Amino acid sequence: MQVWMTSESGDILTVLRDFLRTLLSSGQVDALLVPCRIGNGNAIVHTLIEDAALLDDCDPLAPVLPANVATQVSRLTAIDTGRQLGVLLHPCELRALVELTKLHQITLDHVTTIGIDCLGTYEVPAYTAMRSAHLDPDSIWDGARTGEPAIVDGHKIRTACQMCEHLETDSADIQIRLIGLDYPRQMMIESRVELPGISETKAGDLSERPRALDALKSQRVAARDRLLSAWRDEVHDIPTLLTQFATCIRCHNCMVVCPICYCKECVFRTPTFDHESRKYFEWANRRGALRMPTDTLLFHLTRLNHMATSCVGCGMCDSACPNDLPVATIFRAVAERVQEIFGYEAGRSLEEEVPLATFREDELRDVES
Repeated sequence: MQVWMTSESGDILTVLRDFLRTLLSSGQVDALLVPCRIGNGNAIVHTLIEDAALLDDCDPLAPVLPANVATQVSRLTAIDTGRQLGVLLHPCELRALVELTKLHQITLDHVTTIGIDCLGTYEVPAYTAMRSAHLDPDSIWDGARTGEPAIVDGHKIRTACQMCEHLETDSADIQIRLIGLDYPRQMMIESRVELPGISETKAGDLSERPRALDALKSQRVAARDRLLSAWRDEVHDIPTLLTQFATCIRCHNCMVVCPICYCKECVFRTPTFDHESRKYFEWANRRGALRMPTDTLLFHLTRLNHMATSCVGCGMCDSACPNDLPVATIFRAVAERVQEIFGYEAGRSLEEEVPLATFREDELRDVES
């Protein structure tokens, strides 16, 4: 089903809000999990809404990612409530949702996925600062038609977004298309599910979309290859890897926000790493000196070992790090190589088996040789 929606006044956000209201009022979904403005309107949080009247503060176009919403979907579907949930997702969030579903952390029986095109997102502090200064971060969409994000002068989108080539949400039940269209007057919705109260409309002009997508994807792939190549040139053994994590304070923020780190009990949050005081002095005496806090490299290597095959490159780890470590670049570089070994791409398809959940006798022969 294909639906074209237009706004003669150039207020496509209002049209999008009305579409979401229709999903609720028609009974297509019982609740919506969507990004909404709170407080003075300068901050965005994911909000679970059942009252359609409260969608006035919803802003699916806000170019900011306060968290990877796939984690919240996991919490909402841990037990079957029988309630139909509609959730709006950026491409990286949809890919994380796919991985968590295959890892049995999400049940999609009562979930309607609503994907939206993405031109990139700002870090939360940058987004809030721009709004407070009466700048317009949402103007990034002014470049939607040509595939050239209109980034506010003096600001950058998140590093993970700079090297993200995933701009669409083709695997979503409902897909909101904006790239290559006449923003802010036009958007197109494609749906694999029935949309009560909404009629299919005559196809509009999509001729610019493939070119706009290809142009931006090419730019992102070039940035990805440049960033990851620079990192690999710099990191070539354990000492240089340790240097990357030199300022890590083992706060666990990167683990807490990572959608793929879903374990209910983590070894790094157990007494295993709460060492007795005398141990520190013994280790310092043996080595001459002891870095504090301890076990920082072990922490990151363990995380990499656990989630490299399913890393979707959402960059939440970067955003959460208080010391600005290039965590997203490190994990994306390692994950890319690991997934390449298995011929796997995280989040690509629900039908594609997670490598570490499947054994094939011949899958690592190239590595052995």
